[in-house]
Amino acid sequence: MVEKTGQRQFFDLFIIFIFSLLVIFFRFPLVPKNLAFDEVEFARLALSLENQPYTPYSSLATGHSTLYFYLIFFSIKIFGINNFALRLPSAISGVVAVFVFYFLVRKTKFKFPLIVTLLFLTSRWFFNFSRFAFEASFLLMLELISLNFLLKGIAEGLIYLAGAGFFSGLAFNSYTPGRIFFLLPLFVLLYQKKAKKLSGRAFSLGLLLFLLPFLITSAPLASYLLEHPDERVNQLFFWKNEELTLQEKITDTITNVKSLFLMFFWQGDLNGRHNYPGKPALNPFLAILFFFGVIIALRIVKKRRETDKKLFSLIFLVYLFLSLFPSLAVYSWENPNMLRTYTALPSVFFFIGLSLETILEKLKNPKEITLKAAYPTIILFLILSSFYEIRTYYKYQIIVFNDAFDVREPLEKIMTREKNNEDQ
Repeated sequence: MVEKTGQRQFFDLFIIFIFSLLVIFFRFPLVPKNLAFDEVEFARLALSLENQPYTPYSSLATGHSTLYFYLIFFSIKIFGINNFALRLPSAISGVVAVFVFYFLVRKTKFKFPLIVTLLFLTSRWFFNFSRFAFEASFLLMLELISLNFLLKGIAEGLIYLAGAGFFSGLAFNSYTPGRIFFLLPLFVLLYQKKAKKLSGRAFSLGLLLFLLPFLITSAPLASYLLEHPDERVNQLFFWKNEELTLQEKITDTITNVKSLFLMFFWQGDLNGRHNYPGKPALNPFLAILFFFGVIIALRIVKKRRETDKKLFSLIFLVYLFLSLFPSLAVYSWENPNMLRTYTALPSVFFFIGLSLETILEKLKNPKEITLKAAYPTIILFLILSSFYEIRTYYKYQIIVFNDAFDVREPLEKIMTREKNNEDQ
């Protein structure tokens, strides 16, 4: 039985490896062919780190923590100043994130972890951001690794919580929405204590194992931000705007909730870099399963009995809220935004998987017949969803890239010209 499980996992990982390379690296980095202005700014930021002592934050490119940009810098040093090197860290982060997501799904004990993972991989919302130089896929990878360590710590030994703390600290040092991710592991530990899954002593030890590496890892950026507040965050966080009335702030918040809800089902991001303008973040197949998955999770959470399914439902409901919060907290004209809400993807596909699992459980046929009928049906669903997403990307979204990525020159030409101007 163990040997069969090992063979099945090896097969799953092989399939994931092949498909992740195909989806993320097909025609890479030629789609998108041109660069976005932000990508050029990111290259400048990365190159500015050369021959400088470690700095956790740079004011360049509207202000960013630098962890991800050190990866771009090293990539450029290895492969040269070109579009490929600029975008490679994001693409590799995307591939790693798919593998980590698979192990996370396995921990939920879904019957079809490979199917759920491939649906995640072939989601246009996911692979689009892995194909150019934005920070989102790097942040997603870090959060998924941290969450895996967290669940491993709860199930197998508290020592793994140190890994959750370390990668939560790296997430804090990554893309801005990652600064609140650490609240998720803290919530899980508190919930486990309340549910009496952790004794008082075990909770204290677990909290120490998580917080110590988190605080050490996040300290450089946290110290910097205490002395130099992030101006970009202050500009966008409308609740801090003293010129707005309370009624205006409430109205903006309600508008944001509506925009983000519709983003999943009706009208998505209008930015051509993030999305085919206006198209929902989820295709009709996925949207229906996601909607019912959230309802199922809420019903599970209401039950008094403590089960693994209840714990996972709570985790991903909280994770979904934390992923959406950065967009809820900014001015309404910034929404819907599929970049800031990118880390909602693991929760979305957990709820999709939960719907699929619930459908299987509700089938009245004997188990053997159910599984025989379920496999081809679910595989057909995977094929239809994946075909829909990839077709949309390469037939429609690719058209808007011409305007959305408006820097026509290759990166090496831009940087060479700027260096020559500096030397003169």
